[in-house]
Amino acid sequence: MIPRYSRPEMVAIWAPENKFRIWYEIEAHACDAQAALGVIPKESAAAVWKAKDVKFDVARIDEIEAVTKHDVIAFLTHLAEIIGNEEARFVHQGMTSSDVLDTCFNVQLVEAADILIADVDKLLAALKRRAFEHKDTIRIGRSHGIHAEPTTMGLTFARFYAEMDRNKKRLQTARDEIATGAISGAVGTFANIDPSVEEYVCEQLGLKPEPISTQVIPRDRHAAFFAALGVVGASIENVSTEIRHMQRTEVLEAEEYFAPGQKGSSAMPHKRNPILTENLTGLSRVVRMAVVPAMENVTLWHERDISHSSVERNIGPDTTITLDFALQRLTMVIDKLLVYPDNMLKNMNKFRGLVHSQRVLLALTQKGLSREDSYRLVQRNAMRVWEEDADFMTELKADPEVMAAMTEAEIDDKFDLGYHTKHVDTIFKRVFGE
Repeated sequence: MIPRYSRPEMVAIWAPENKFRIWYEIEAHACDAQAALGVIPKESAAAVWKAKDVKFDVARIDEIEAVTKHDVIAFLTHLAEIIGNEEARFVHQGMTSSDVLDTCFNVQLVEAADILIADVDKLLAALKRRAFEHKDTIRIGRSHGIHAEPTTMGLTFARFYAEMDRNKKRLQTARDEIATGAISGAVGTFANIDPSVEEYVCEQLGLKPEPISTQVIPRDRHAAFFAALGVVGASIENVSTEIRHMQRTEVLEAEEYFAPGQKGSSAMPHKRNPILTENLTGLSRVVRMAVVPAMENVTLWHERDISHSSVERNIGPDTTITLDFALQRLTMVIDKLLVYPDNMLKNMNKFRGLVHSQRVLLALTQKGLSREDSYRLVQRNAMRVWEEDADFMTELKADPEVMAAMTEAEIDDKFDLGYHTKHVDTIFKRVFGE
């Protein structure tokens, strides 16, 4: 990813230096396990660790690969240059390239998942804080973009919290599923390497042995991993779109923090645009872009090829780096979001009480009218509010058919905002616990 949308900690996971360090550890641990079995001399295994504190020369490895056309062989050649050809004689004994590549990729994905889970934790903390801050802040709920019934801003934040909490569980599941390694040799039969080597290497790297590999670790694991990241991206866009809606001039119930000295437009000095959430909407699409290629990687010719490799060299870094940046940015947006309760009330009262129409409808049915007649009476008066800018309560009280069923006091009672928020505490307990 470009530096503009990258954070150093996640970028470092995908740096060539980190990749080669993981490759080296895989090979060195495998040598230790082979030596314990008596397959290779213990001195040879110990000699491999001479490179423990050496910084691998990425340019030199690239130079060798330009000739060999094989990245793992290029690395092994460079390793031999460091520790000596004699000591390197038993490195990669009984292994195949996918043992190194696949196991390393999964280590990197686990490291990336740990950062992403920590990111979600910070976002959850921000959403929870804002939810309780605005638990009782009344705003109009909309369906189809049209005024529906009152809700609270706290419930909006709580809904986003619950969604992100589910995403945290998805990421934890994805991390667990991807945390496998394979040191099974050509075609995955362990013909030239003992299964205990795989067990030892995986233990050292914090992985589980892949139950059965074909030389290649099954890519359904990776499809599930990137699908989970795609869902998180979709949720980021979900939150961002609501904020963008709330910042529209005609709505203006909330807006992104606008810093001193910030400029909104090169042409119009008055502008304060939702640039961060628009940016997050775009970045979410980049994250989801990886899902289909990851799914298509599941199918390999005769169980093993490298058609998945070029895909993963792109989507591994790009998707995790982008999602890490997006989660951090969304947390900042939520933390600093400006909320305007007065505008929320103004918007809700724009149509003079229409938001209480269902309460009047239900009250009329309780008074003995059919639902059809009740709906007809309420809608007749509601349409005058839409079309003539009338006041809903006034129209109801002037309607003889309505007044034949209800008193003025009963109508007044149906316009109580507190009625709509009486179960907010119950919902909060469901979301946040006691």
